[in-house]
Amino acid sequence: MLPFPFRFESRYLDGLVGEYPKEEALYKKRSPIESIDTLSCPILLLQGVEDKVVPPNQAESMHQALKKKGLPTCLKLYEGEQHGFRQAANIENALDSELAFYGKIYGIPVPNAIDIEIDNM
Repeated sequence: MLPFPFRFESRYLDGLVGEYPKEEALYKKRSPIESIDTLSCPILLLQGVEDKVVPPNQAESMHQALKKKGLPTCLKLYEGEQHGFRQAANIENALDSELAFYGKIYGIPVPNAIDIEIDNM
C-alpha cells in the first residue's frame, strides 16, 4: 500500500499505525492478508480497477486466500473506479451486489436480485 499516491495522505498511516518502515512488523500484523486464519465469515470484495490506494492485486490475493480457506467469497472488479466509486452505475451495481450476496448467504429470497457468483457456496 505504501507509498501513498496523494500528498495529503502521505503521513496518514503514521498516526493510525506507526511510521513505516520502522513499524513494519505492526503493519504486517494488522494486514488482512496476514489474518486469513482468523476469518470465519463470508466476504464480498468490491474493488476499483484503478485504485492506487489499495491496488487490485491486494483484493485478488485476499480473494484467492479466502477461496483456498473454503470461505464463501466473491470478488467484483469495477473498471474506471478508484478507491471510492464515483460512477452511478457502479455504485448501484455494488449495492445490488451486496444485497444479492446477503440474500444468497442467508438464504433470503431477494426479488429481482442481480446474479452474483459466490465461490465456496
